[in-house]
Amino acid sequence: MKKNLICFFLLAGLLFPFSVLSQLVYHEGSSFPVYGKSRESTFGRYTRLPGSVADFARRPVWDLGLHSAGLAVRFRSNSTTISVRWTNTFCNSMNHMAPTGVRGLDLYAWVDGGWRFVNCARPGSGKTTESRIVSDMVPEEREYMLYLPLYDGIDSLSIGVDSCAMIGAPRLSYPVREHPIVFYGTSILQGGCSSRPGMAHTNILSRRLNREAINLGFSGNGQLDYEIAHLMAEVDAGVFVLDFVPNVTVEQIETKLLPFYRILRDRHPDTPIVFVEDPVFPHTFFDVQAAASVRRLNAALAEHYRRLRESGERNIYYVSSEDMLGDDGEATVDGIHFTDLGMMRYADLLYPVLRRVLK
Repeated sequence: MKKNLICFFLLAGLLFPFSVLSQLVYHEGSSFPVYGKSRESTFGRYTRLPGSVADFARRPVWDLGLHSAGLAVRFRSNSTTISVRWTNTFCNSMNHMAPTGVRGLDLYAWVDGGWRFVNCARPGSGKTTESRIVSDMVPEEREYMLYLPLYDGIDSLSIGVDSCAMIGAPRLSYPVREHPIVFYGTSILQGGCSSRPGMAHTNILSRRLNREAINLGFSGNGQLDYEIAHLMAEVDAGVFVLDFVPNVTVEQIETKLLPFYRILRDRHPDTPIVFVEDPVFPHTFFDVQAAASVRRLNAALAEHYRRLRESGERNIYYVSSEDMLGDDGEATVDGIHFTDLGMMRYADLLYPVLRRVLK
């Protein structure tokens, strides 16, 4: 009888995947480190701005700061299955961006010295979703990075693994957290319109450079707000990337850029600061007024950069947008916001610059 039971369990193990024989147990996301925050004490665990900013920030900036763009939860596990259960703050949707990018999640694993996409978690119709990201894996310990939504927030998050599997804090300090890349900008920088969180160019660059990235993109509101500059200045950054031009006027560049810059430079006299031009959007091929606006904005930015250089400012860099999106017109959803192809091309443009300045 005993021998028959042993044979039965051995046969069951061959016929049924380990994940089928094991129930899932969920673990609170608060047990694991969150990457991509400018400071640990933000308004909520999965938000980007500290509560103190609420007293000074414009309302749209504060509301967008509740989005979890650029944030990622790091953990390790030997589970054969990874599942997630999460509640979105707003249950947002947009007519030009995939729900997986707006309010879904994205899982990567560290494999052979780099981050490899595993799968995404598709959001449901309501605020709370439970989604199995991957199953039937070999039960070996792996390091994971779970990207959070780009255009929604997270009120609660838990990670499900096999009941007999381990899950814990990461052993590897990857991406490297010392001297992160701090990005400031617009809807494109926030992640619009990536098909999933991991394809936002800030996240692509973070993986390529193996360096933590802080995403301070505010859709339609990258307008050189000084309270955001002060928040950025609190970070011991490896480089500051200023990519705000699509959201400002020439007048705002003239009046606000230098004070914004000085807030960063006075606190960080040697940290590289990168200025990025307004993209040459595909629709400007036909829209002559939009094309003229892009030229005026980029001319104003270039003039300020020239003045800074002539005044003796060092460790400042200028990135032209001429080759940002290619010349085929195929890198956006709506003539403005980037598809995954656009995000990849943008990352390709910035990568050599950031690699050079991140010494």
